[in-house]
Amino acid sequence: MRRFSFLMIVWLAIFGLFPSTLRAEILAALNYETKPEQTIRREGIAIIDVDPESQNFGKILVDIPLPPNLVAHHLSYNKNATKAYITALEKSVLHVMDMTRFPYRMKAVDIPECKVLEDVILSEDNKTWYLTCMGSQNVIVGDATTDQPIKAIALPKPYPHGISLHPGIDRLIVTSTIRPDGKDPGETVTVLQASTGEILSTHKVSNKASPSGEAPVEVLFMPKSEPAMVYITNMGGGTLWMGVWDSAKKDFNFHQAFDFASVGSGVPLEMYFNNKKDRFYVTTAMPGHFHIFDISQDPKQPKLLKSIPTAGGAHHVAFTPDERYAFVQNSFINLPGMSDGSVTVIDLAKGEVIKSMDTLKHQGLNPNSIVLLPEWNHDADH
Repeated sequence: MRRFSFLMIVWLAIFGLFPSTLRAEILAALNYETKPEQTIRREGIAIIDVDPESQNFGKILVDIPLPPNLVAHHLSYNKNATKAYITALEKSVLHVMDMTRFPYRMKAVDIPECKVLEDVILSEDNKTWYLTCMGSQNVIVGDATTDQPIKAIALPKPYPHGISLHPGIDRLIVTSTIRPDGKDPGETVTVLQASTGEILSTHKVSNKASPSGEAPVEVLFMPKSEPAMVYITNMGGGTLWMGVWDSAKKDFNFHQAFDFASVGSGVPLEMYFNNKKDRFYVTTAMPGHFHIFDISQDPKQPKLLKSIPTAGGAHHVAFTPDERYAFVQNSFINLPGMSDGSVTVIDLAKGEVIKSMDTLKHQGLNPNSIVLLPEWNHDADH
C-alpha cells in the first residue's frame, strides 16, 4: 500500500511539472492591428489558445510586436510550415518568420518594386514564392531558400491580389481586384505561364456590362482535378466563378458557378477544400458567413449545403488536421460592418458554431489573418 502511495506521489509530481500534458490546447497565430477608433496604433502577432475545450481558451500565450505603421495583412506558411510570410499594405517589406525555433525569429525583406503586398504562394517544391503587389501592378518572384526577390512580372491589368499555381499545366492565375483606396474595381483574371512569367491571356469574369464592379479577389485551383479547375471569388459582385481547362486551346473557359445574393450574403473572400475534396468552403464578409458546398457530384456547379452565420468580416479560416474544427477570423481590413474582431469556432461535424474567441476584440484589436501553429496546422489546400 505504501509503495502504491509513493508511486502516486511521484506520478502527480511529474505531471505537476508539465501541466500542459494534462490539458488540451490548439494554438493559433493571429496578426492584429488596432481598431480605427483607437487613438494609439498597435500591431503584432498573438499566439492564442483557441481550443474550445481548453481551460486557457482565448488566452494570449505570446505577443510579438510589429512596427505600428506596417499594416500587416496576410499570414501564410510555406509548404512544410517551417516559415511564415507576413505581407504588408503600407510598407514594401515582406516579413519572414522562422517557425523552427522558439522564440520565433523574424527577418524583414525589402521589396522596393512591390507596393501594397497582398498574397504569397509557394511552388510545390518549396523553392519559389510568388507575391502579388496590388499597388504596383506586378508579381514578384522570389527565391524561397534565401527569401530574396528574383524578378518582377508586369501585369496587363491593375490591382493584382489573388494568385494560384497549377504546376501540372504550368499556369498561374492572378485576379485584378480594386484600387487600394477602394475605387475602380477590376473584372478580370490574367493567366501566366508559371515557368517563364509570360502573359498568356486575360478573361472577364462577369456577365454584366463593363465596368461590372465585380472585383475578383481570390483564386484557387481545385487539387488533383481532371481537367484542371479553378474557383474565383468576386468580392464586389458577390459571385463565385469557375474556370475549366481546355486542353485543346491551352486556356480556360469561365462561367459563373454561384450567386451569394441568393442566400443574402455578400463580399465573398477566402476558399478552402476538405481532405476528400468533396466539400468546398467559402467565407463571405457581409454580414459574415461560412458556407459549405458539396462538390462531390459536379465541381463545376457547387451545391450549397449550409451557410453558418459567424460575425461581420468573416475572412480567413484555420482548420484542424482531423477537420473537427474550423476557426473563422472575423475582420476585413477594418471596414465598417466587416470588422467584428472575433474568431468563430465551428464544429464541422455538427455544422454549427460552438464558441466565439473575443480576446482581441475586447482589447480594441482586429485580427487580420489566422493560422494554426505547425503542430496543429492543416492548410485545406488553400
